[in-house]
Amino acid sequence: MPIVSISLNDEILSEIDRIQKSMGFSGRSEIIRAGIRNLISEEKQRGSLSGFIHAILMVIHDEDSEQIVTGIKHNHENLIGTHLHSKVDGNRCMELFLLHGDADKISVMTKDFQTNRKMQNVKLVAM
Repeated sequence: MPIVSISLNDEILSEIDRIQKSMGFSGRSEIIRAGIRNLISEEKQRGSLSGFIHAILMVIHDEDSEQIVTGIKHNHENLIGTHLHSKVDGNRCMELFLLHGDADKISVMTKDFQTNRKMQNVKLVAM
């Protein structure tokens, strides 16, 4: 089996250790493999979407990233039916977008958030 090296900051490593204990993973590698499988599954689901769809996009970020969120939001405002912003804790915020539109365009918006390193969590639920 090929080996892939990655660098993780202390915060992510602490979260991995916490998840390992709470969920009973045998080691850090198992958690990382599970995360990669989940990402692959989500990407396959998003890739199979087509036509006009309805979706919910959740984005969690720190409040210092608000300008980035606003920029992405403005680039895709024709897809957004409703947008809710809520302070989650400390300096973290959650954005909920109710989206309606072409699946390819919604995928681009999702990818814009997912590929931005300032976003802590991005989740798309499509119908």
